[in-house]
Amino acid sequence: MSDSALFRGFWLAGFESACHINRQGTRLDLVSATGHDRELESDYVRVRELGFAGVRESVRWHLVDGGRRLDYSTVRHMLEAAGREDVQILWTLCHYGWPEDVALLSSGFVERFARYCGAMARVVSDHGDEIPFYTPINEISFFAWAAGEKGLMYPFGVGRGAEVKRQLVRAAIAGIEAIWEVDPRARIIHVDPLIHVVTPRVRPDLARAAADQRAAQFDAWDMLAGGMHPDLGGHPRYLDVVGVNYYHANQWEHPDQRMRWEDVPRDPRWIPLRHLLAEVYTRYGRPLVISETSHFGAGRGRWLREVADEARAARGLGVPLEGLCIYPVIDRPDWEDPEHWHNSGLWDLRPAGDGRLERVPCVEYLAELREAQGRLSAR
Repeated sequence: MSDSALFRGFWLAGFESACHINRQGTRLDLVSATGHDRELESDYVRVRELGFAGVRESVRWHLVDGGRRLDYSTVRHMLEAAGREDVQILWTLCHYGWPEDVALLSSGFVERFARYCGAMARVVSDHGDEIPFYTPINEISFFAWAAGEKGLMYPFGVGRGAEVKRQLVRAAIAGIEAIWEVDPRARIIHVDPLIHVVTPRVRPDLARAAADQRAAQFDAWDMLAGGMHPDLGGHPRYLDVVGVNYYHANQWEHPDQRMRWEDVPRDPRWIPLRHLLAEVYTRYGRPLVISETSHFGAGRGRWLREVADEARAARGLGVPLEGLCIYPVIDRPDWEDPEHWHNSGLWDLRPAGDGRLERVPCVEYLAELREAQGRLSAR
């Protein structure tokens, strides 16, 4: 059961690579902040030795696209390193960041993104013959909420989340078409958070609001497939592979009271992951991948154990779950506080004497990974 019909293997390793402008006005580059750009090949060796056949990587659009000129040298570096270490790359093309000389809500944003996606597809297709996988825009729903509704990232919009979501869908569709013009074989993965929202026990009058909040998780996928706002140009062909990002805070009581997964007994309103996955599959009939999951600190091992067991159970229910991505596979700093590290990877990061960030294995987490891999391999 650890095989995959889509990827080289079921287990995927994700490298944190957000590159948006945070609330302090600072452009993030977590590929650089974690030293992944400098440790690229050794990072691939590490994950390959642990049984990860594929990795999720993001292209830093703002570094590639200078306006008149596109520079894909960072992409070629990744392709070459992955080739040497026999690792498959699943590409994300916009991880919350874009060139600052184009406005998010302008028509130029869509056109610029399509040009960049098409050129990226040419670089990848020129490099090899393997069928490529692209996520055009990471977490359209969360992106729109953070950048357009709550003002948590550039351009710090408030109350414009729906408008931003539609714009990101337009851009994603244009990007897909540009990719397919170069390589019609390319597969597309659209990732968004998988959530569950319940009504507060003492506020039954909020049942509709809770249901609406929960239903909004499907908006971007519905738009891409043409079932919502058909004027955007959506079509079922665009919803190829559905990626779900799932963390410990993804189930809550409306509006924002987290249900504690760590409690024993757990809140009876908690829905097992297997059933959430089955719901998405029933709705769309498309192959799924858990495109992000992890925890932090001492809870990392327990979380992975549960997610792996739920993945196995979902496949037992007939859900075509084709991959599970541990994200991040190496630790990451906080978006707002670069001095705070989340201790969320299979490796924590510690400054070394030569200025590098040393990869320090989390022994418990690694042991739990091997156990989970064994359970998913057992038939």
